[in-house]
Amino acid sequence: MGQARFYYKDENAPRPNRPNHIGSTILLEYKGMLLLEHRADSERWAIIGGGLELGETLAECALREVCEETGIRLSEEEIRMYKIYDDPSLIISYPDGNVIRSIMVVYKTTLAEYPVLTCSDESRELKFFTRDELRTVSLVETHRPILEDYLY
Repeated sequence: MGQARFYYKDENAPRPNRPNHIGSTILLEYKGMLLLEHRADSERWAIIGGGLELGETLAECALREVCEETGIRLSEEEIRMYKIYDDPSLIISYPDGNVIRSIMVVYKTTLAEYPVLTCSDESRELKFFTRDELRTVSLVETHRPILEDYLY
């Protein structure tokens, strides 16, 4: 099976063929470092997050995704909304032929202790990156505007 492809401000991006996709992403910080996952579907790094399921709030989505992808359990009181990313050029093309426009609500939290991390099947690796390392990491395009705002 092929790999997922991510687009941001790319005039060659495919046109979405599915309804808009809404999801939550979360900036997980520990001692000034940011946690990223090495995605199995693209061999690229990404911020932790995923799609909203029926019957859940965006905050619940963020908490579920963090737990599923890292094993970290957080409560709503531990996270705060950071920003919404709704640029129409945020496009993801999946190997099954689905092409979506991604709308992301981003949350943020700072972890008090270094967590025990557990990779999901969606990830190859979980790693905390320093701000300098984040400037050179091979990040999926749809998360670049989030990282730009985070760094600057």
